[in-house]
Amino acid sequence: MRAGAMNNESEPSPLQPSTAPACGACCTRIVDLGVKIGPTTILEHVHLHMHCGQLTTLIGPNGAGKTTLLRAMMGELPHTGELRFIPMHKGSREKRPRIGYVPQKLDMDALSPITVRDLFAGATVRRPVWLGVSRQASQIADSQLALVGADGLQNKKLGQLSCGQLQRVMLALALTPTPEILLLDEPVSGMDQAGILLFYQVVSRLRRDYDLSVLLISHDLGAAARFADRMVFLNRTILHDGTPSEVLSQPLVRQTFGLNYGEGAAS
Repeated sequence: MRAGAMNNESEPSPLQPSTAPACGACCTRIVDLGVKIGPTTILEHVHLHMHCGQLTTLIGPNGAGKTTLLRAMMGELPHTGELRFIPMHKGSREKRPRIGYVPQKLDMDALSPITVRDLFAGATVRRPVWLGVSRQASQIADSQLALVGADGLQNKKLGQLSCGQLQRVMLALALTPTPEILLLDEPVSGMDQAGILLFYQVVSRLRRDYDLSVLLISHDLGAAARFADRMVFLNRTILHDGTPSEVLSQPLVRQTFGLNYGEGAAS
């Protein structure tokens, strides 16, 4: 699966921050989405409505269909139902949203000589990397990496990056060009607690500053509860949807994750 923002623009540009609080007027709607692989139903009757500027955490047991939902949203899996994006401006037509995506892990050769700057050049500019990195690609990389606290990593080889550094680089790439919805598939898997906290802080700031609608899969319930505006419990279909405290107080959710009273709530 390709990481990065998915659209047809030929000249990506850095994010331009919003000058106002998250508007909440534009929204992404998933309407009666279903996925079947052969005779097996993975997802059915999934309805989800997300506003811009909102961070939604998707939780559920292993095999619940969380990653499948993200792949269906990106058009990588055939599905029933619809994905709609409703712009904030009156009279604007519904359309498919521009999507940025960060996978759980980037498959790569640890000994590869590819640098962070090379990665940006290959993903953002129509020019063979072997011809050298253009000034435009270099400037885009510099500005986008600075947004996620990864400035200074441009000349590092990908195999030299820590898990947290690599995920922030992938986040910067997913924001190039600016998406309307950002999908994060367990992006903090393998990070230490400091890295998890930093990643969530960066994503939380970005969704406010740039009016991004963020859907994030997480097994770290504590961090998710602390930073998310909303939490969705999925197991083939959406069973609970509300604030983190509301969802984590549900008996089915507590039983699924083996939570005792007081665990999983925001601190």
